[in-house]
Amino acid sequence: MSARTSLRFRLLLGLLVPLTLFIVLNSISVYRQALAAATTAYDRTLLASAKTIGEQLDVQGYDDLAELRSTVPYSALEAFEADNQSRMYYRVSRRDGEMISGFAELPFWRGQLPARPPYAALVDFYDDRFRDRPVRVAVLLQPVASALGRGMAVVQVAETLELREALARRLLLDMLWRQLLLLAVVAAATVLVVQRATRPVRALGQAIQARAADDLSPIQAPDAPRELAPLVDAMTAVMDRLQRLLDHQKRFVRDAAHQLRTPLAVLKTQVQSARRGDAPAPQALAEIGQTVERATVLANQMLSLAKVEQLRQHPEFERLDLAEAVRDVALDVSPLLADKGLDFALEVQPTPVQAHRWMLQELTRNLLHNAIRLSPAGAALRVEVRPQAGSALLRVADGGPGISAELRQRLFTPFAAGDVARGSGLGLAICREIVQALGGDIALDNRLAPDGSVLGLDAVVRLPLPPG
Repeated sequence: MSARTSLRFRLLLGLLVPLTLFIVLNSISVYRQALAAATTAYDRTLLASAKTIGEQLDVQGYDDLAELRSTVPYSALEAFEADNQSRMYYRVSRRDGEMISGFAELPFWRGQLPARPPYAALVDFYDDRFRDRPVRVAVLLQPVASALGRGMAVVQVAETLELREALARRLLLDMLWRQLLLLAVVAAATVLVVQRATRPVRALGQAIQARAADDLSPIQAPDAPRELAPLVDAMTAVMDRLQRLLDHQKRFVRDAAHQLRTPLAVLKTQVQSARRGDAPAPQALAEIGQTVERATVLANQMLSLAKVEQLRQHPEFERLDLAEAVRDVALDVSPLLADKGLDFALEVQPTPVQAHRWMLQELTRNLLHNAIRLSPAGAALRVEVRPQAGSALLRVADGGPGISAELRQRLFTPFAAGDVARGSGLGLAICREIVQALGGDIALDNRLAPDGSVLGLDAVVRLPLPPG
């Protein structure tokens, strides 16, 4: 069935197919019952004909010596022939098959009486052929008695089947047109009910079609049936996701335009200054290089922030080892650690998480870059990865100056850098977005000495452990 098949057609098909099958089976059953009843009625007529013939028999002699005589004219059977549609034939015979009167070519009965005859008589009914036509035959064993003797006659009366077949056809046709009329009524009622039932769906579609292109507000359908509630809720959820994507896209474009404008303007000024010779060439090139480096870092971080949102909307998470991802990033930043002469310690245990590899590496890289940048030369930098209390723990402990309570509230906001000259303010925002996408949490805590002085900053990330 095509995916675009209408609901009306599907309901019609679902209703009419089983209903038609039921009507066909029921019609066959009712037809057979009606035919059996008609057969019983016509068999009773045959029995009456046989009794009529049997009552007009005479006998002389007794038992095997009895001589039977029949004075039945064929005209006596015309009363039982209905509307000249069927013909009746008879044969009267002795028990041994010797014909007494009637149609000699009518085969003699060779059967047996049923154990429980349907009537209070010695009678049997069977189907046969006579003169190349199907007939129904009634056989009556008729005792014959008179003042001159006693004997037993076999009376056979055969009737052609035209009247029975005509009645069967009439019963079938009468039944079929009534059943077809019932199907037509069911089909019309189904179409009408579906038309009325789908009116809220069409109204909802028209309301959505009439919306403005940028209108992604929740769908209001108070009159919709309860069956449409899941559809309305799902569409509202989709619109909500689209609204978040559009908001993110608008924010990205706005931030990109705002944040890149400054380094590009600075770069343009530096190039113009170099052309005029305001500063020696090596100094001008160094300044231009620093500006390009800051712009490159900013652009890369903004792209990373956009990629986090993309992965959040289309997660392709897999079971990964957080410790392995942290070791790989630590190896990548080892030159930076060496340049500052930091006392680096890595303590990891196998810790599974459900995530995207890029997200784990980007999270670790931003935390390590911040720690390296803020740690004084020769300070200690410790990274810890292990399972703890049902979570995957990642702790980056630096030896920097820590953060103030006021700065702690806004450090995870994009472009809210603690030191504007040394960062873009996107690193921690990227970390927060990654952690939230993975269902975890992140915190920044000052590490204090017993006397209350700040020894450094701990960035603590907790991610859920995968089931199993």
